Amino acid sequence: MKKRAVVFVLAIMLLLSAAACAKKTALPAEGTYTIGVTLEGGTGKAKIQSPAELVVFQDGQASLVVIWSSDKYDYMLVGGERYEPAIRDGHSVFVIPVASIREPMQVIADTTAMSTPHEIEYTITFDAASLAPAA
Repeated sequence: MKKRAVVFVLAIMLLLSAAACAKKTALPAEGTYTIGVTLEGGTGKAKIQSPAELVVFQDGQASLVVIWSSDKYDYMLVGGERYEPAIRDGHSVFVIPVASIREPMQVIADTTAMSTPHEIEYTITFDAASLAPAA
């Protein structure tokens, strides 16, 4: 009976250790990937391209390429930092940092599509199961 208890405790410790490692690896290995993303917030009219490009660098940092459905977004705020767009083919395109694909990401995007500019809060959610190396 004592042996079973020890085995049980070791199994629990192993599971907890695996869970901790999974949280630490909130990003894939270095490389360029595609990943499904969804956008929530605002009026629901704005969209971002999905799948999006995710680039993970050697130092463990990562960036997401966000392509908006219009060219009316003139900046984004991520973690208090301001990011400027490139306008490409009628779309505002941003490269923003990503800390994890396992947690929803809060961002603010400023749109000039209305009579006056408006900062709108959005949530980007990642579909980790769709992560694939970019072709």
